[in-house]
Amino acid sequence: MRRFFLAITLFILILGIATLFAIPALATSRYGEPSSALNGIQRFRYALKILQHDASIKQAANPYGAEQNFELIDGESPYQIADRLESQKLISDAEAFITLLVYTGMDTSLLPGTYKLSPSLTMQSIAGMLQDAHSSQILFVLLPGWRMEEVAESLANSGLVITEETFLGLAQSTPPRVIDATGISSSEGFLFPDSYLLPRNTTAEELLTTLTMRFAQNLTPEIKAGFAEQGLTLYDGVKLASIIEKEAIHEEERPKIASVFLNRLAINHKLETDPTVQYALGYDSINQTWWTNPLTYADLEIDSPYNTYLYVGLPPTPISNPSLASLEAVAFPAETPYFFFRALCDGSGFHAFAETYAGHLANGCE
Repeated sequence: MRRFFLAITLFILILGIATLFAIPALATSRYGEPSSALNGIQRFRYALKILQHDASIKQAANPYGAEQNFELIDGESPYQIADRLESQKLISDAEAFITLLVYTGMDTSLLPGTYKLSPSLTMQSIAGMLQDAHSSQILFVLLPGWRMEEVAESLANSGLVITEETFLGLAQSTPPRVIDATGISSSEGFLFPDSYLLPRNTTAEELLTTLTMRFAQNLTPEIKAGFAEQGLTLYDGVKLASIIEKEAIHEEERPKIASVFLNRLAINHKLETDPTVQYALGYDSINQTWWTNPLTYADLEIDSPYNTYLYVGLPPTPISNPSLASLEAVAFPAETPYFFFRALCDGSGFHAFAETYAGHLANGCE
């Protein structure tokens, strides 16, 4: 009996030691190195807390929220700032925001001023925007579904010393170096959406390498095999994932949306998807967006190889930079008989699916 209790005690001790190492390592892999201001016990404590708040930190308070002004007042504590951000519904959880600030050290580098913030941004993005301009590191956030022009535009407010023109010119002419880039002429589609803790003096070349390296790290052998099983090359898999990224609002629908497009490709049916037309149209100067919405009938007639209402097959390149969820949706799609889908009429962001065009029409809003 004594040996049994000794074995149990030893097991618990080993498990405890493993946990002491595993939790900080996992937090570091997701959020970078903890602040040097934290001691050993604090590092473990905040590593545990940030993992507990992981979902809140990485999820926007309101994906459909409008941009608003936020005044960061000189002398305010990070706790007061977090409370006001929550009261203005810019973040969903003040405690999670404070945990992020303290873990990363950004609680000591908040700059007073007026900021334009949106609840459609993650806490990481908001925290990065509020950083002191003199901090040696910045948090660069690349959102899923951005096209490379949007990534370039975000640099002006990122704290990096990279111009929009320099990065865009490089991204447009440089295929990703970290994968087999045969037949690929630019980095569109391979700039992995994530949060990056970077030195402020990061160069355009270093940023591009970092973004594409993160893509390669997430492109698992299983995803590659999944693409092949669907009859897709790596590049075609990324193209389709980039479309799904712009079509899907709810993550759980991505595999089903992927099945619709794969079913269409299998019978040589045009994809007929709005985001490819939006990509072809480019910047909408009137509404100041890269994604014109709603589209007109004239827009759907634009003669471009990206117009999937006119041309069969996938577009020439990806149309956005897809998330891991969209890449996995292509690699592991749902098995469905559907060839059509359209947004439900309740504004929920979910879709109605149909096997036939008649069924598709029946799903329309009255």
